[in-house]
Amino acid sequence: MRIFPFKRKEIFSEEEKNRLVQAIRVAERLTSGEIRLFVESHCSYVNPMDRAKEAFLSLGMEKTKQRNGVLVYVAIKDRQFAILGDQGIHDKVGDDFWIKAAELLRSHFQRTHIVEGIEECIGEIGSSLRTFFPHEADDDVNQLPDDIVFGR
Repeated sequence: MRIFPFKRKEIFSEEEKNRLVQAIRVAERLTSGEIRLFVESHCSYVNPMDRAKEAFLSLGMEKTKQRNGVLVYVAIKDRQFAILGDQGIHDKVGDDFWIKAAELLRSHFQRTHIVEGIEECIGEIGSSLRTFFPHEADDDVNQLPDDIVFGR
């Protein structure tokens, strides 16, 4: 596992990237929901949630059929993050879910368990998505890519 600081191109090793993409795929396997991971070195906004909202829209995440996309945004060097769920999922899970997910991520980050924290957070998000937005047999397609998006 790597510890801060990271070079921009080397935020995660290939193995770590593969683990995170696999976590997204597993989390989405039994749900119609969509999870994206957006990672960059620095957050150019005072509030990382503002950057997450910008990234959410730029990735077209508000266009999912059931408005059930979730973005996990991480600014590695700034040690900031935000978790943003679209209206469909937010209406189902409420504020408490996002607070608990943020606490989970924060606890891992404080111990510099970055990849493990993101993996576990994605797993929790996937579990909620499966509960409220189960896989829809033949009609369910992966609406958004599972790859990690690297920002500035």
